[in-house]
Amino acid sequence: MDSDALPVAVDAMGGDNAPHEVIKGAKLAVAAGIPVLLVGQPEALSDVGDIPTLFATEVIGMDEDPASSVRKKRDSSLVRSAEAVRRGEAAGMVSAGNTGAAMASALLKIGRIRGVARPAIATPIPVPGRSQPNILLDSGANSECNPEWLAQFAEMGAVYASDRFSIEVPKVGLLSIGEEAGKGSPLVKETYELLTSKEWQERCSCEFIGNVEGRDLMGPDVDVIVTDGFTGNVALKTVEGTAKTIVSALLNAFTANKEAEEGARLLAPSLLPLYETLDPESVGGAILLGIKGVALISHGSSSSKAIFNAISTAYELSISGHVQHLESVLGH
Repeated sequence: MDSDALPVAVDAMGGDNAPHEVIKGAKLAVAAGIPVLLVGQPEALSDVGDIPTLFATEVIGMDEDPASSVRKKRDSSLVRSAEAVRRGEAAGMVSAGNTGAAMASALLKIGRIRGVARPAIATPIPVPGRSQPNILLDSGANSECNPEWLAQFAEMGAVYASDRFSIEVPKVGLLSIGEEAGKGSPLVKETYELLTSKEWQERCSCEFIGNVEGRDLMGPDVDVIVTDGFTGNVALKTVEGTAKTIVSALLNAFTANKEAEEGARLLAPSLLPLYETLDPESVGGAILLGIKGVALISHGSSSSKAIFNAISTAYELSISGHVQHLESVLGH
């Protein structure tokens, strides 16, 4: 690790398991050589060892209105984390707190990359049998979109897939109700026409493969899946819920009787890699693309494992020049 690198600002107060699991994840990151700046209330950060801290007196609750809470609670851990990035005291930020407030803090305090119409949330979707996930965006930042925004989401998603997962020429698909070019809503049809442009494909070194369907979310034939935030969030929650249901059903089946338990022991070595792939904790969080800094938004129920992985991702992206790469592509 680079000893001169800036730390990742971590919102110690965000999430259902804060501050204990967040601090635990931060300690794992520090042990791995990743610099961390813990941001939170003094009493919560009284036992963090040598990890640098930034005190904040307020906390934005999970159920608070994002926009008004960011404006009113200027000394909250979320706002202070974003300000640390803006001031150049941190390379990026991580929070498992209020998603809307995390997004608002990053947008208002760090700011948008020049030329970005709307930031988008990019969420990794696991693909069984493949080392890298698919990227779904927007997965919740913008419920209503226009074709130009979706085309820009495609650019940002392609750059992210290239920088984060080393995909040389990411394959971009547009989420629709059929593979044919004429299928979908007016928004999808108009976006399709924009994405067939060779200019933007060359600019972000990607390939537009056309429409993809819901069954392709976890498929191996696409790398980046583009849609509006409303559809993307519904699709994401559907995938998450289905994966949890399948895992729960398997666990119940494996403990149904002694014969099943014996079979489970035999299958465990083969199933564990699949479980690791489907486990959202292995990814750590979604990234807010389009702002002038790295911001990872983790699930509210994140454990220390998820926090550690989110910090690792934020750090890797910051030292790799991901934001600068986005600026060069989007500032055309």
